Amino acid sequence: MSELEFYTFGCKVNTYDTGLLQQRLTGLETKQKKVHVINSCAVTAEATTEALRRARWLKRKEPDSIVVLTGCAAQVDSKIVDLASEVDLVIANSHKTEIKSIIENFLKSEAAPQKIFRSNIFRKEDLEPGGGVELLHTRSFLKVQDGCNSFCTFCVIPYARGKSRSLSVHDITKRVSELVVLGVREVVLTGIHVGDYQCDETGADFTELMRRVLGETAIARIRLTSFEPIEISEEMLKLFSDDRLCPHFHMSIQSASSKVLTDMKRKYSADKVRASLDQIKTYVPGAFVGMDVIVGFPTETKAHFEETYLNLVASPWSKIHVFPYSERQGTRAALFTETVELRERKARAMRIRELSDERLSFTIQKQLGSVKKVLVLKHGGLSRDYFNIDLQSVTELKPGQEVSAQVIAIQNREGREPLLIAKSLGVLS
Repeated sequence: MSELEFYTFGCKVNTYDTGLLQQRLTGLETKQKKVHVINSCAVTAEATTEALRRARWLKRKEPDSIVVLTGCAAQVDSKIVDLASEVDLVIANSHKTEIKSIIENFLKSEAAPQKIFRSNIFRKEDLEPGGGVELLHTRSFLKVQDGCNSFCTFCVIPYARGKSRSLSVHDITKRVSELVVLGVREVVLTGIHVGDYQCDETGADFTELMRRVLGETAIARIRLTSFEPIEISEEMLKLFSDDRLCPHFHMSIQSASSKVLTDMKRKYSADKVRASLDQIKTYVPGAFVGMDVIVGFPTETKAHFEETYLNLVASPWSKIHVFPYSERQGTRAALFTETVELRERKARAMRIRELSDERLSFTIQKQLGSVKKVLVLKHGGLSRDYFNIDLQSVTELKPGQEVSAQVIAIQNREGREPLLIAKSLGVLS
Protein backbone atom coordinates (compact mmCIF):
# COMPACT_ATOMS: atom_id res chain seq x y z
CA MET A 1 0.00 0.00 0.00
CA SER A 2 1.33 3.42 -0.92
CA GLU A 3 2.13 5.70 2.03
CA LEU A 4 1.12 8.77 0.00
CA GLU A 5 -2.19 9.09 -1.84
CA PHE A 6 -3.76 12.00 -3.74
CA TYR A 7 -7.40 12.97 -4.32
CA THR A 8 -8.31 15.65 -6.85
CA PHE A 9 -11.55 17.62 -6.93
CA GLY A 10 -12.66 20.23 -9.45
CA CYS A 11 -11.24 21.50 -12.72
CA LYS A 12 -8.49 20.44 -15.11
CA VAL A 13 -6.19 23.01 -13.55
CA ASN A 14 -6.47 21.10 -10.29
CA THR A 15 -5.52 17.92 -12.15
CA TYR A 16 -2.39 19.73 -13.31
CA ASP A 17 -1.73 21.03 -9.79
CA THR A 18 -1.97 17.52 -8.38
CA GLY A 19 0.78 16.54 -10.82
CA LEU A 20 2.94 19.30 -9.38
CA LEU A 21 2.15 18.17 -5.84
CA GLN A 22 3.19 14.63 -6.71
CA GLN A 23 6.51 15.97 -8.03
CA ARG A 24 7.08 18.16 -4.97
CA LEU A 25 6.36 15.30 -2.58
CA THR A 26 8.68 12.82 -4.25
CA GLY A 27 10.90 11.36 -1.55
CA LEU A 28 8.69 12.60 1.31
CA GLU A 29 9.67 10.92 4.56
CA THR A 30 6.29 9.87 6.00
CA LYS A 31 7.64 8.20 9.17
CA GLN A 32 5.66 5.06 8.19
CA LYS A 33 2.41 7.02 8.41
CA LYS A 34 -0.16 7.02 5.62
CA VAL A 35 -0.56 10.56 4.22
CA HIS A 36 -3.66 11.55 2.23
CA VAL A 37 -3.44 14.78 0.20
CA ILE A 38 -6.79 16.23 -0.86
CA ASN A 39 -6.53 18.90 -3.58
CA SER A 40 -9.84 20.67 -3.10
CA CYS A 41 -12.18 22.80 -5.21
CA ALA A 42 -14.21 25.78 -3.96
CA VAL A 43 -16.24 26.80 -7.00
CA THR A 44 -19.41 26.05 -4.98
CA ALA A 45 -20.09 25.54 -1.29
CA GLU A 46 -20.92 21.91 -2.10
CA ALA A 47 -17.44 21.43 -3.57
CA THR A 48 -15.89 22.28 -0.20
CA THR A 49 -18.35 19.99 1.56
CA GLU A 50 -17.43 17.17 -0.82
CA ALA A 51 -13.72 17.51 -0.01
CA LEU A 52 -14.42 17.49 3.73
CA ARG A 53 -16.70 14.49 3.28
CA ARG A 54 -13.77 12.63 1.70
CA ALA A 55 -11.48 13.73 4.56
CA ARG A 56 -14.01 12.44 7.11
CA TRP A 57 -14.27 9.10 5.31
CA LEU A 58 -10.48 8.69 5.15
CA LYS A 59 -10.03 9.52 8.83
CA ARG A 60 -12.75 7.11 9.83
CA LYS A 61 -11.19 4.39 7.67
CA GLU A 62 -7.60 5.05 8.82
CA PRO A 63 -7.61 6.98 12.13
CA ASP A 64 -3.80 7.04 12.38
CA SER A 65 -3.28 8.51 8.92
CA ILE A 66 -2.48 12.17 8.21
CA VAL A 67 -5.10 14.03 6.16
CA VAL A 68 -3.82 17.11 4.35
CA LEU A 69 -6.28 19.54 2.75
CA THR A 70 -4.86 21.88 0.12
CA GLY A 71 -6.26 23.73 -2.90
CA CYS A 72 -8.96 26.36 -3.28
CA ALA A 73 -11.19 25.38 -0.34
CA ALA A 74 -8.15 25.55 1.93
CA GLN A 75 -7.58 29.11 0.72
CA VAL A 76 -11.08 30.63 0.90
CA ASP A 77 -13.18 28.53 3.31
CA SER A 78 -11.20 29.07 6.50
CA LYS A 79 -14.30 29.26 8.72
CA ILE A 80 -15.18 25.70 7.73
CA VAL A 81 -11.96 23.84 7.01
CA ASP A 82 -9.93 25.23 9.94
CA LEU A 83 -12.41 23.72 12.39
CA ALA A 84 -12.64 20.32 10.68
CA SER A 85 -11.29 17.77 13.17
CA GLU A 86 -10.81 15.23 10.39
CA VAL A 87 -8.19 17.46 8.72
CA ASP A 88 -4.70 17.36 10.28
CA LEU A 89 -3.09 19.98 8.02
CA VAL A 90 -4.58 22.87 6.04
CA ILE A 91 -2.14 24.06 3.36
CA ALA A 92 -3.71 26.82 1.24
CA ASN A 93 -2.77 27.65 -2.36
CA SER A 94 -0.52 30.39 -0.98
CA HIS A 95 1.71 27.69 0.57
CA LYS A 96 1.55 24.87 -1.98
CA THR A 97 5.18 25.34 -2.99
CA GLU A 98 6.21 24.62 0.62
CA ILE A 99 4.01 21.55 1.07
CA LYS A 100 6.85 19.03 1.42
CA SER A 101 8.67 20.85 4.22
CA ILE A 102 5.38 21.64 5.97
CA ILE A 103 4.34 17.97 6.05
CA GLU A 104 7.81 16.80 7.10
CA ASN A 105 7.97 19.33 9.95
CA PHE A 106 4.47 18.32 11.04
CA LEU A 107 5.47 14.66 11.19
CA LYS A 108 8.65 15.48 13.16
CA SER A 109 6.96 17.70 15.75
CA GLU A 110 6.57 16.24 19.20
CA ALA A 111 4.65 19.19 20.63
CA ALA A 112 1.35 20.37 19.15
CA PRO A 113 2.40 21.41 15.62
CA GLN A 114 1.04 24.29 13.58
CA LYS A 115 -2.00 23.10 11.61
CA ILE A 116 -2.94 25.97 9.30
CA PHE A 117 -0.76 27.54 6.60
CA ARG A 118 -2.38 30.40 4.70
CA SER A 119 -1.46 33.92 3.59
CA ASN A 120 -2.65 36.60 1.16
CA ILE A 121 -2.99 34.85 -2.22
CA PHE A 122 -2.83 38.19 -4.06
CA ARG A 123 0.82 38.50 -3.09
CA LYS A 124 1.66 35.27 -4.89
CA GLU A 125 3.79 35.89 -7.96
CA ASP A 126 5.22 32.50 -8.93
CA LEU A 127 3.89 30.02 -11.45
CA GLU A 128 5.87 26.87 -12.08
CA PRO A 129 6.19 24.78 -15.24
CA GLY A 130 5.69 21.06 -14.69
CA GLY A 131 2.49 19.19 -14.12
CA GLY A 132 1.40 15.59 -14.27
CA VAL A 133 1.37 13.22 -17.20
CA GLU A 134 -1.63 10.93 -17.32
CA LEU A 135 -2.80 7.82 -19.13
CA LEU A 136 0.52 6.04 -19.64
CA HIS A 137 2.32 9.20 -20.70
CA THR A 138 0.09 9.83 -23.73
CA ARG A 139 -1.63 13.03 -22.58
CA SER A 140 -0.59 15.86 -20.27
CA PHE A 141 -2.14 19.02 -18.88
CA LEU A 142 0.10 22.08 -18.97
CA LYS A 143 -0.98 25.09 -16.94
CA VAL A 144 0.12 28.22 -18.81
CA GLN A 145 -1.72 30.73 -16.61
CA ASP A 146 -3.20 30.92 -13.10
CA GLY A 147 -5.42 33.38 -11.26
CA CYS A 148 -8.09 35.72 -12.57
CA ASN A 149 -8.58 39.49 -12.74
CA SER A 150 -12.29 39.46 -13.65
CA PHE A 151 -14.07 39.12 -10.27
CA CYS A 152 -17.39 38.00 -11.75
CA THR A 153 -20.14 38.49 -9.20
CA PHE A 154 -20.90 34.76 -8.85
CA CYS A 155 -17.30 33.54 -8.61
CA VAL A 156 -14.96 33.06 -5.65
CA ILE A 157 -12.01 31.76 -7.68
CA PRO A 158 -9.95 35.02 -7.78
CA TYR A 159 -9.88 34.90 -3.98
CA ALA A 160 -8.71 31.27 -4.11
CA ARG A 161 -6.17 31.62 -6.93
CA GLY A 162 -5.05 35.24 -6.77
CA LYS A 163 -4.26 37.68 -9.57
CA SER A 164 -3.55 36.51 -13.10
CA ARG A 165 0.01 35.43 -13.82
CA SER A 166 1.44 33.56 -16.78
CA LEU A 167 4.36 31.36 -17.71
CA SER A 168 6.63 32.76 -20.39
CA VAL A 169 6.31 31.52 -23.96
CA HIS A 170 9.87 30.20 -23.68
CA ASP A 171 9.07 28.12 -20.58
CA ILE A 172 5.92 26.73 -22.18
CA THR A 173 7.51 25.71 -25.48
CA LYS A 174 10.44 24.21 -23.58
CA ARG A 175 8.08 22.17 -21.38
CA VAL A 176 6.04 20.99 -24.37
CA SER A 177 9.25 19.80 -26.06
CA GLU A 178 10.21 17.96 -22.86
CA LEU A 179 6.83 16.25 -22.84
CA VAL A 180 7.33 15.15 -26.45
CA VAL A 181 10.60 13.48 -25.42
CA LEU A 182 8.70 11.70 -22.62
CA GLY A 183 6.34 10.25 -25.22
CA VAL A 184 3.38 12.57 -24.68
CA ARG A 185 1.23 12.81 -27.82
CA GLU A 186 -1.38 15.34 -26.65
CA VAL A 187 -0.90 18.39 -24.47
CA VAL A 188 -3.83 20.31 -23.01
CA LEU A 189 -3.02 24.01 -22.57
CA THR A 190 -5.01 25.02 -19.55
CA GLY A 191 -5.41 27.83 -17.02
CA ILE A 192 -7.91 29.50 -14.72
CA HIS A 193 -8.58 32.27 -17.27
CA VAL A 194 -6.41 31.90 -20.35
CA GLY A 195 -7.96 35.04 -21.79
CA ASP A 196 -5.75 36.85 -19.26
CA TYR A 197 -2.63 35.14 -20.59
CA GLN A 198 0.23 37.54 -21.28
CA CYS A 199 3.92 36.74 -21.46
CA ASP A 200 5.74 39.36 -19.38
CA GLU A 201 8.89 38.99 -21.48
CA THR A 202 7.38 39.40 -24.95
CA GLY A 203 3.83 40.68 -24.42
CA ALA A 204 2.47 37.65 -26.31
CA ASP A 205 -1.21 36.86 -25.82
CA PHE A 206 -2.76 33.39 -25.94
CA THR A 207 -3.16 33.38 -29.72
CA GLU A 208 0.53 34.18 -30.14
CA LEU A 209 1.33 31.43 -27.63
CA MET A 210 -0.64 28.96 -29.75
CA ARG A 211 1.29 30.06 -32.85
CA ARG A 212 4.64 29.62 -31.08
CA VAL A 213 3.78 26.16 -29.71
CA LEU A 214 2.74 25.06 -33.19
CA GLY A 215 5.86 26.51 -34.76
CA GLU A 216 8.48 25.57 -32.19
CA THR A 217 7.48 22.13 -30.93
CA ALA A 218 6.80 18.72 -32.45
CA ILE A 219 3.79 17.90 -30.26
CA ALA A 220 1.32 15.80 -32.24
CA ARG A 221 -1.93 17.10 -30.74
CA ILE A 222 -2.80 20.32 -28.90
CA ARG A 223 -6.08 20.72 -27.02
CA LEU A 224 -7.19 24.04 -25.58
CA THR A 225 -8.98 25.02 -22.42
CA SER A 226 -12.03 27.18 -21.71
CA PHE A 227 -12.67 30.51 -23.45
CA GLU A 228 -15.12 33.36 -23.05
CA PRO A 229 -16.86 34.53 -26.25
CA ILE A 230 -14.90 37.78 -26.32
CA GLU A 231 -11.65 35.78 -26.46
CA ILE A 232 -12.48 33.99 -29.72
CA SER A 233 -10.98 35.83 -32.69
CA GLU A 234 -10.62 35.25 -36.41
CA GLU A 235 -6.84 35.24 -35.96
CA MET A 236 -7.07 32.44 -33.39
CA LEU A 237 -9.50 30.35 -35.41
CA LYS A 238 -7.37 30.55 -38.55
CA LEU A 239 -4.65 28.64 -36.65
CA PHE A 240 -6.93 25.60 -36.68
CA SER A 241 -5.96 25.05 -40.31
CA ASP A 242 -3.07 23.17 -38.64
CA ASP A 243 -4.71 19.85 -37.77
CA ARG A 244 -2.51 19.44 -34.69
CA LEU A 245 -4.96 21.79 -32.99
CA CYS A 246 -7.82 19.56 -31.89
CA PRO A 247 -11.22 20.83 -33.13
CA HIS A 248 -12.66 21.03 -29.64
CA PHE A 249 -13.79 24.14 -27.74
CA HIS A 250 -15.13 24.68 -24.27
CA MET A 251 -16.97 27.99 -23.96
CA SER A 252 -17.57 29.62 -20.60
CA ILE A 253 -20.66 31.64 -21.56
CA GLN A 254 -22.67 31.32 -18.29
CA SER A 255 -25.74 33.01 -19.83
CA ALA A 256 -27.11 34.16 -23.18
CA SER A 257 -29.10 37.06 -21.73
CA SER A 258 -27.40 40.46 -21.99
CA LYS A 259 -28.96 41.75 -18.76
CA VAL A 260 -27.87 38.71 -16.75
CA LEU A 261 -24.38 38.84 -18.27
CA THR A 262 -24.08 42.46 -17.15
CA ASP A 263 -25.20 41.53 -13.63
CA MET A 264 -22.66 38.71 -13.61
CA LYS A 265 -20.01 41.28 -14.58
CA ARG A 266 -19.19 39.44 -17.78
CA LYS A 267 -17.65 41.60 -20.51
CA TYR A 268 -19.81 40.56 -23.46
CA SER A 269 -23.43 40.49 -24.61
CA ALA A 270 -25.81 37.78 -25.79
CA ASP A 271 -25.11 38.88 -29.36
CA LYS A 272 -21.41 38.22 -28.81
CA VAL A 273 -22.22 34.74 -27.47
CA ARG A 274 -24.07 33.88 -30.68
CA ALA A 275 -21.47 35.54 -32.90
CA SER A 276 -18.58 33.60 -31.33
CA LEU A 277 -20.37 30.27 -31.75
CA ASP A 278 -21.20 31.09 -35.37
CA GLN A 279 -17.58 32.08 -35.94
CA ILE A 280 -16.32 28.73 -34.64
CA LYS A 281 -18.69 26.90 -36.99
CA THR A 282 -17.44 28.98 -39.93
CA TYR A 283 -13.71 28.51 -39.33
CA VAL A 284 -13.67 25.07 -37.65
CA PRO A 285 -16.64 23.17 -39.11
CA GLY A 286 -17.43 19.97 -37.25
CA ALA A 287 -15.73 21.08 -34.04
CA PHE A 288 -17.09 19.77 -30.77
CA VAL A 289 -18.26 22.77 -28.72
CA GLY A 290 -19.12 22.35 -25.06
CA MET A 291 -20.42 25.20 -22.90
CA ASP A 292 -20.99 26.15 -19.26
CA VAL A 293 -24.35 27.79 -18.47
CA ILE A 294 -25.66 28.97 -15.10
CA VAL A 295 -29.45 29.22 -14.66
CA GLY A 296 -31.37 30.81 -11.81
CA PHE A 297 -28.87 33.64 -11.22
CA PRO A 298 -30.49 36.02 -8.66
CA THR A 299 -31.49 38.63 -11.28
CA GLU A 300 -32.53 36.13 -13.99
CA THR A 301 -36.25 36.59 -14.58
CA LYS A 302 -38.33 34.12 -16.57
CA ALA A 303 -38.02 36.45 -19.56
CA HIS A 304 -34.22 36.51 -19.23
CA PHE A 305 -34.16 32.72 -19.05
CA GLU A 306 -36.29 32.46 -22.19
CA GLU A 307 -33.86 34.81 -23.93
CA THR A 308 -31.00 32.48 -23.00
CA TYR A 309 -32.96 29.40 -24.09
CA LEU A 310 -33.93 30.81 -27.49
CA ASN A 311 -30.39 32.08 -28.16
CA LEU A 312 -29.05 28.61 -27.39
CA VAL A 313 -31.61 26.95 -29.67
CA ALA A 314 -30.49 29.23 -32.50
CA SER A 315 -26.74 28.69 -32.02
CA PRO A 316 -24.35 25.92 -33.10
CA TRP A 317 -22.84 23.88 -30.25
CA SER A 318 -22.56 20.24 -29.13
CA LYS A 319 -23.15 19.98 -25.38
CA ILE A 320 -24.04 22.16 -22.39
CA HIS A 321 -22.87 21.71 -18.82
CA VAL A 322 -25.72 23.38 -16.93
CA PHE A 323 -25.47 24.53 -13.32
CA PRO A 324 -28.40 25.74 -11.18
CA TYR A 325 -27.08 28.88 -9.49
CA SER A 326 -25.73 28.19 -6.00
CA GLU A 327 -25.13 30.96 -3.47
CA ARG A 328 -21.44 31.25 -2.66
CA GLN A 329 -20.38 33.19 0.41
CA GLY A 330 -17.65 35.71 -0.37
CA THR A 331 -19.09 36.70 -3.74
CA ARG A 332 -21.01 39.87 -4.61
CA ALA A 333 -23.97 37.91 -5.96
CA ALA A 334 -24.54 36.35 -2.53
CA LEU A 335 -25.46 39.85 -1.32
CA PHE A 336 -28.08 40.48 -4.02
CA THR A 337 -31.59 41.00 -2.64
CA GLU A 338 -33.20 39.28 -5.64
CA THR A 339 -33.48 35.50 -5.69
CA VAL A 340 -34.90 32.68 -7.79
CA GLU A 341 -36.66 29.86 -5.95
CA LEU A 342 -34.74 26.59 -5.82
CA ARG A 343 -37.60 24.75 -7.52
CA GLU A 344 -37.51 27.21 -10.40
CA ARG A 345 -33.72 26.93 -10.71
CA LYS A 346 -34.01 23.15 -10.99
CA ALA A 347 -36.82 23.45 -13.56
CA ARG A 348 -34.74 25.80 -15.72
CA ALA A 349 -31.73 23.52 -15.43
CA MET A 350 -33.88 20.58 -16.55
CA ARG A 351 -35.01 22.46 -19.68
CA ILE A 352 -31.45 23.31 -20.66
CA ARG A 353 -30.32 19.77 -19.89
CA GLU A 354 -33.04 18.33 -22.11
CA LEU A 355 -32.01 20.72 -24.90
CA SER A 356 -28.40 19.63 -24.46
CA ASP A 357 -29.27 15.92 -24.48
CA GLU A 358 -31.24 16.36 -27.70
CA ARG A 359 -28.42 18.30 -29.39
CA LEU A 360 -25.73 15.87 -28.20
CA SER A 361 -27.73 12.89 -29.44
CA PHE A 362 -28.06 14.53 -32.85
CA THR A 363 -24.32 15.33 -32.88
CA ILE A 364 -23.40 11.76 -32.00
CA GLN A 365 -25.68 10.26 -34.65
CA LYS A 366 -23.89 12.38 -37.26
CA GLN A 367 -20.62 10.61 -36.41
CA LEU A 368 -21.72 7.26 -37.87
CA GLY A 369 -19.49 6.40 -40.82
CA SER A 370 -17.04 9.22 -40.13
CA VAL A 371 -13.30 8.60 -40.03
CA LYS A 372 -11.40 10.02 -37.04
CA LYS A 373 -7.85 10.30 -35.78
CA VAL A 374 -7.94 8.51 -32.44
CA LEU A 375 -5.29 8.56 -29.73
CA VAL A 376 -5.01 5.11 -28.12
CA LEU A 377 -5.29 5.32 -24.33
CA LYS A 378 -5.00 2.67 -21.63
CA HIS A 379 -8.69 1.98 -22.06
CA GLY A 380 -10.19 2.88 -25.43
CA GLY A 381 -9.28 6.05 -27.26
CA LEU A 382 -9.96 9.77 -27.65
CA SER A 383 -10.68 11.44 -30.98
CA ARG A 384 -9.34 14.86 -31.84
CA ASP A 385 -12.89 16.20 -31.69
CA TYR A 386 -13.28 14.88 -28.13
CA PHE A 387 -15.32 11.71 -28.51
CA ASN A 388 -14.56 8.70 -26.33
CA ILE A 389 -13.93 5.77 -28.66
CA ASP A 390 -14.14 2.01 -28.17
CA LEU A 391 -11.51 0.82 -30.66
CA GLN A 392 -11.88 -2.45 -32.54
CA SER A 393 -8.72 -3.72 -34.20
CA VAL A 394 -7.40 -6.97 -35.65
CA THR A 395 -3.92 -6.07 -34.39
CA GLU A 396 -2.80 -5.08 -30.91
CA LEU A 397 -2.83 -1.33 -30.34
CA LYS A 398 -0.52 0.36 -27.85
CA PRO A 399 -1.25 3.46 -25.76
CA GLY A 400 0.30 6.49 -27.42
CA GLN A 401 -0.36 5.37 -30.98
CA GLU A 402 -2.67 7.44 -33.15
CA VAL A 403 -4.85 5.47 -35.52
CA SER A 404 -7.31 6.22 -38.27
CA ALA A 405 -10.65 4.71 -37.29
CA GLN A 406 -14.15 4.62 -38.78
CA VAL A 407 -17.19 4.92 -36.51
CA ILE A 408 -19.35 1.82 -37.08
CA ALA A 409 -21.80 1.89 -34.17
CA ILE A 410 -23.06 3.83 -31.16
CA GLN A 411 -23.36 2.19 -27.75
CA ASN A 412 -25.92 3.75 -25.42
CA ARG A 413 -24.99 3.65 -21.73
CA GLU A 414 -27.44 4.25 -18.91
CA GLY A 415 -26.61 7.42 -17.02
CA ARG A 416 -23.58 8.13 -19.22
CA GLU A 417 -22.90 9.58 -22.64
CA PRO A 418 -23.13 7.17 -25.58
CA LEU A 419 -19.86 5.58 -26.67
CA LEU A 420 -18.66 5.54 -30.26
CA ILE A 421 -17.55 2.13 -31.56
CA ALA A 422 -14.88 2.52 -34.22
CA LYS A 423 -12.91 0.09 -36.39
CA SER A 424 -9.21 0.79 -36.74
CA LEU A 425 -8.13 1.42 -40.32
CA GLY A 426 -4.43 1.51 -39.49
CA VAL A 427 -1.79 3.20 -37.35
CA LEU A 428 -0.94 6.79 -38.35
CA SER A 429 2.00 7.33 -36.00
